[in-house]
Amino acid sequence: MRNRHGEFIWYELLTDNCDAAFSFYRALLGWQATDSGQAGMDYRILHAQDKDSGEYHDIGGLMQLTDEMKQGGARPLWLGYIGVDDVDQTLARILATGGQLQMPARDIPRGGRIAMVTDPQGTPFYVMGSLSDETSLAFAFDKPRVGHCAWNELVTTDPEAAKNFYFTEFGWSKDGELEMGPMGVYEFIRHNGVIGALMPTTDATPTPMWHYYFRCVDIDDACEATIKNGGRILNGPDEIPGGDFIARGIDPQGALFALVGTRRA
Repeated sequence: MRNRHGEFIWYELLTDNCDAAFSFYRALLGWQATDSGQAGMDYRILHAQDKDSGEYHDIGGLMQLTDEMKQGGARPLWLGYIGVDDVDQTLARILATGGQLQMPARDIPRGGRIAMVTDPQGTPFYVMGSLSDETSLAFAFDKPRVGHCAWNELVTTDPEAAKNFYFTEFGWSKDGELEMGPMGVYEFIRHNGVIGALMPTTDATPTPMWHYYFRCVDIDDACEATIKNGGRILNGPDEIPGGDFIARGIDPQGALFALVGTRRA
């Protein structure tokens, strides 16, 4: 069954060293990768294995930044894809409500149609109309899945404007909030289940951006692997409601990433 309009269906790492980046994340999350077969570009499909069935699920892509992209200001970065019913109509509405175009709509062979945009506060993401009739499990909305994204968190300069933008375009709704003192209000987002949250920027995170939390087997092992393989942990592990722990870090190429997982001991 196809994903609903407004659901996260794919995650993509833009990086300046695909080999090193894949080695790093494989150590943290156990991912496998295969070449996408797209001519003239290094784009790899990332797969996570289901511990119960043994099957592999596609969760995202790994894309090599070209010199042209870097000259245009591109840097190592994680981006999310939001599935939509019609890319061109969605793009027109986003631009009409203050979003900006980063990459014009184009067709991906055997994949679908995509465009890269920003929201009115400047946060980048993709919209995609997929050709697949299968449900994407890149975001694990049904149960905890190791190697899949478990939480989508927007840090924004204007939470009220961001809510109006995303809720109107993608059909999201608010599902409660958590007061965080000087850090402001953490507001939960629902769309076919709780998919994440949004919060205001802080001195520690001054740039508007999406954080995508990928589930690891053990948070301490993943943090240790981060440091061992050349990355840095910025904060955490910190316990969150429900018993999981989260951490955020920077990979060796400079992309921010986030982890969520349990603690064995």
